[in-house]
Amino acid sequence: MSLNSDRYTYRITWSEDDREFVGLCIEFPSLSWLAKNPEAALRGIRRVVRKAVLDMENDGESAPTPISGKSYSGKFVVRIPPEVHRALAIKAAEEGISLNRLVSARLTGLPNG
Repeated sequence: MSLNSDRYTYRITWSEDDREFVGLCIEFPSLSWLAKNPEAALRGIRRVVRKAVLDMENDGESAPTPISGKSYSGKFVVRIPPEVHRALAIKAAEEGISLNRLVSARLTGLPNG
């Protein structure tokens, strides 16, 4: 069964070193495509990824699951120094919110309330 390579996560960015746009695919970090304009960079990286997926399928390998197709629980563990944990707990208590709510708001850049 062929995976639709259009479901992958693509990004176009400018490379100052190359003086061109770079097409990237998050699920295939070793692949890239340089082009003079962003549209051509996107077309190029999509073509390279499509070929990589076909090659993997032909070799009996599994292509990476697109990020868009993965499930996320909404939980992850972050290790921080104890003094940072304490400071965040104090800040949350001062604001009358849970530590989880404070950290979630900070990670998303939203106001705490």
